[in-house]
Amino acid sequence: MKMKAYQRPEALYPFQAWSLAEEAYDDENNQRSESVFALGNGYIGMRGNFEEGYQGVKGKSVTGNYINGFYDSKPIVYPEGAYGYPSRNQSMLNVTNAQCVGVLVGNDPFHLHSGNVILYKRELDMKRGFLQRQVEWESPSGGHVLLSFKRLVSLPHKHLAAIQVEIESISYTGDIRLNSIMDGKIEEAEVTDDPRLGSGGGEPSLILEQLAHVSDLSLLKQRTRHTGFELLTAISHQLAGAAFETENMMGEEKIGTSFTVKLSPGEKVSLTKYISYHTSRDEAGGDLEKLAAETHLLASSLGFERLLAEQEKYLDAFWQHADVEIEGDPALQQGIRFNAFQLLQSVGRDGKTNIGAKGLTGEGYEGHYFWDTEMYMMPFFTYTQPQIARSLMEFRYATLDKARSRAAVMSQKGALYPWRTIDGEENSAYFPAGTAQMHINADIAYAIRQYVQATGDEEFLVSKGAEILFETSRFWFDLGYFNDARDGAFCIDGVTGPDEYTAIVNNNTYTNLMVQSQLRYAAETANLLRRDYPAEYERIQQAIGLDEAEIEGWQEAASRMFVPYDERMEIYAQDDTFLMKKKWDFENTPDDKYPLLLHYHPLVIYRHQVLKQADTVMVMFLLSELFTLEEKIRNYQYYEPLTTHDSSLSPCIHSIVCAEIGDLEGAYAYFDRTVRMDLDDINRNAKDGLHTAAMAGSWMSIVHGFAGMRLTDGSLSFSPVLPEQWDSCSFKVMYQGQLLKVSMGRQNTSYTLLSEDSVSFRHRGVVITLSSKETIVVES
Repeated sequence: MKMKAYQRPEALYPFQAWSLAEEAYDDENNQRSESVFALGNGYIGMRGNFEEGYQGVKGKSVTGNYINGFYDSKPIVYPEGAYGYPSRNQSMLNVTNAQCVGVLVGNDPFHLHSGNVILYKRELDMKRGFLQRQVEWESPSGGHVLLSFKRLVSLPHKHLAAIQVEIESISYTGDIRLNSIMDGKIEEAEVTDDPRLGSGGGEPSLILEQLAHVSDLSLLKQRTRHTGFELLTAISHQLAGAAFETENMMGEEKIGTSFTVKLSPGEKVSLTKYISYHTSRDEAGGDLEKLAAETHLLASSLGFERLLAEQEKYLDAFWQHADVEIEGDPALQQGIRFNAFQLLQSVGRDGKTNIGAKGLTGEGYEGHYFWDTEMYMMPFFTYTQPQIARSLMEFRYATLDKARSRAAVMSQKGALYPWRTIDGEENSAYFPAGTAQMHINADIAYAIRQYVQATGDEEFLVSKGAEILFETSRFWFDLGYFNDARDGAFCIDGVTGPDEYTAIVNNNTYTNLMVQSQLRYAAETANLLRRDYPAEYERIQQAIGLDEAEIEGWQEAASRMFVPYDERMEIYAQDDTFLMKKKWDFENTPDDKYPLLLHYHPLVIYRHQVLKQADTVMVMFLLSELFTLEEKIRNYQYYEPLTTHDSSLSPCIHSIVCAEIGDLEGAYAYFDRTVRMDLDDINRNAKDGLHTAAMAGSWMSIVHGFAGMRLTDGSLSFSPVLPEQWDSCSFKVMYQGQLLKVSMGRQNTSYTLLSEDSVSFRHRGVVITLSSKETIVVES
C-alpha cells in the first residue's frame, strides 16, 4: 500500500520546546491526555489522572498506577489446546491508587464538572520532571479559590512519588477540607476484541490483607491472587500555611487522612503527600513496612522542593547525553524530547525489569516485554545511557534458564527467548505471531553485539553475554538443517519474521540473515574467550557442555545459510513462497478496514502479499553492509507499496532506509508520522498507552536515518543528510566511553568530542580522529 502523502494533523498541544501543555480541559479526550501526561521512573508509573478523581462520562477515564515487573498470572483457557501452548498469562497490574486528594470548599467538592472553571492549565515539564496543574475555580456556592497541583515520580528514588496541593482563597472565607486517601479497589480493564489490549475482565488480582494507620503512615497491604506477591502502598503528609485539624479515615479498601483548615481571602494552605510502593518481588524476604518507613523518613527530611531539585539534577545529566536539538521545526523538537523523556520514565534500570510496549502509561499488551526492547529501545539507551542498556541485557541473562526451558518444550536444544513476557515465561497464546517469531533470539544477539562494540564493555560479554549467545546459537543450529533440496544450504523452517501478516514460513530472509550474523558473532566470541579469558571460557564450557565441534558447526551453518533470492526481479524474497502469493487488493480496501488484523481473519491475510511492518526492509538497515545501494533501492521499491504500517514499529524503519537510498522526502514523511505518533494521536489509540518502541524509533530515524550512523564490526560511521524542513539538527552519542556531538547543517556537519580522550570514526568513508574538546567541520 503506497503510503499517501502525509499530512501532519492539527496539533493537539501547543509547540513548546521543553514542555507539554493543555490549556483547556477536554472531557472527550481525557483518556488520551491521561496517557501523554503520565509520569514514571522505570519502576512506578502513574497515568495523568486528576487528583480529585473523574466524574465524566463512563469510559472517558482509566485510573492507572503501575509497578514495572509486578504481575499476576492467570490460567489461559484454550477451547482447543495443544502441547507446548503457554498455560498461564502474566499481566502487569493496575495497583493501589494513591493519587487521590479530594478538595472541599465548604460543602462543595472541587471538580471540573461542577461550579465554574475560570482558568485551567496543565503542563508537563520535561526539564524538571514534574506535572503541574492550575485551576481557578468558583464553587456552586460561590467560593472562589485558586488550586495548584504538582506531582513527581522520583527518578533518583525508585519507590517514591509525591504530590503537592496548594489552595489559595481569592474571595472565600471558611473551611477547606483536603481528603488524602489510597484506594485499593481497582476497576478491571474491559474485555475487548483488540489483540493489542489485555484480555481484561475476570476477578480482581489484588486481595486486601491490611489497612492500618501506623505512626505517621497510612498502610494498605495487598497480595496477588495467583502469584502470591505482596504489595505495600504507604502515604504520609506534610501540611503548611495554616492551622489544621486531622481525622484518620478508613473504609472498604480505602484509607487516608482528612485535613481541615480555615482560610480567608489571600491566605494559602499547602499539603504535600508522599507515596511509596514496595513489593515482595523486588524486596524478597524484606520487611516491607520497615522499608516503607525508611522511604517516608527520607521523603519528609528532603521535602517536596528538594525532591524537585534532585529530579532536575538527574534530568540535567540525562539531557546532557540524550537531547536532540532541531532548528526550524518546533513540532518535531517538542516531539523528540517528549519521546526521550517518556522512554526514560518507562525503562527498568535494575536488571530485573525491562520496558513494556506501552511503558508504564497504560495496560495495552498487558505490560509485556517484546523484541521492541532490543531492536528499538536498546539503540537509544546504548548510545545515550549505556548503563541502562546494560541493565536491559542483564534482564535477558537473568531469564536465560527460562529460555532454556522454553527451548526444551519446543523440542530444541539451547535457549529460546519468549516473544512476550514479564518474568521470562512465554506468554503468547497465539503462536503464529508469537512463539514462531523465534527471530527474537537473533535480535537479542544483535543487541548484545551492538552494545559491546559501542561501549567496549567486554566484561558484560564475558560474564553474561557470551552464555546467551552460545545457548541461543545452539538453538539455531538444532532448529535449522542442511537441506539436500537446497544443495546442502542451511535452512530454517516454520518461523515468522517481523512481518506478522506472513506467518509460519520457511527461510524468512530477515531471520536467516540475522541468524547468520549471530552464528558468526558467537564463534568470534568463543575465540575471544578462548584466547583472552580462558578461565571464563572453561567455566561456560563446563556449565553448558560446549565443545569445539559445536562452534565449528555454527561457522559452517553461517557460511552455508540459505537466503531466498529472485533472479528475475533481482530482489530478496521475504521467504520461500512470499513472491508466489497474490498481492493484496489495496485499491479496493476501504480506509476503515485498517488495521487489517481487526477486520480480516488471519488466514485471509496470510495468503496474500501484504506486510504489517518492515521485514526485509528492516534487515537491510540492521545489516546494511551486506547490501549494495542498488539492492536496497530495488528491494525497498518492491516491498514498500505492500506495507500497511499497521504496526507502529514500521514507519521509523522505512524512514531510515529512505534516507539511505536518497529518498529524503519519503524519509521525512515517515519520520514525521513517527515522532508525534502519540502527541497527535495518529493511530487513535494513545488512550491505551504510549508507543514506546515508536518513540525510540523516532530517535533512530534521526541518528541512523538522517545522520546515517552505522556501527559495522565496531567501526562507527556517519553519512548525514539534513531534511529541507530543518535549519540544523544536533545530537550526542556515547561511543567507546567518549561523548561525541554531531551537528548537521545545510552545507556542513561538525563533530565535537566532549570527553577527555580521543575518538576515531568515518564521515562518508573518510577517517576522522578527534582529540579532547576538538571540533572538526566537514562538508555534508
